[in-house]
Amino acid sequence: MSVAVLLVAAGYLAGSMPFGYWIVRLRRGEDIRLHGSGNTGGTNVWRTFGARLGAPVILLDLLKGLIPALIASLTQGALIAVLAGAAAMLGHWRPLFLRFRRGGKMVATCGGAVIGIAPLVAAVGIVVWAVVFVTGRYASLASILAAASLAPAAILLGQPLLVIIFMGAAALAIIWLHRTNIGRLARGQEHRFRLWRRFGRMSTGQV
Repeated sequence: MSVAVLLVAAGYLAGSMPFGYWIVRLRRGEDIRLHGSGNTGGTNVWRTFGARLGAPVILLDLLKGLIPALIASLTQGALIAVLAGAAAMLGHWRPLFLRFRRGGKMVATCGGAVIGIAPLVAAVGIVVWAVVFVTGRYASLASILAAASLAPAAILLGQPLLVIIFMGAAALAIIWLHRTNIGRLARGQEHRFRLWRRFGRMSTGQV
């Protein structure tokens, strides 16, 4: 089996590590999928159990996209980096370790993959996310607009066509996974994100 295939497979396995599920199960003895939006991503963990659990999950979700994509980028080039990053995102959405049931919405894992593939494009996405989030406190809207900025940023920064296609496909996937959030935003029913809350207090917010 070639190194390239191994890196892509490793990307999927890394992405399949459901840190949100594992950390909440370990620290609180609960299933994060029974709370909030029902997904295992860091934002849902943060909303439900606070920053002490949510922040580590977001960081780990980012790293599981970053590490495979970065290693592939440095050793195999853009094609394998894109495939490894996409595999990590797929694993996060449908994790092997949860029997391919719903995982998270891929935002942090996508961010990590983009950092590993095209750091300047990632910087644009991070700035867009931060500005939108600080302005409105809607994590979903910030994620959607940050994702939508990736392909245009890749074009403006002269990235290869393969990278541009990956950024566009990643954005479409993230937007699709946030389709219920888009509906709530349109109806004015989306919950604003609270950075700090009493540890352990439950939230019914949807992310």
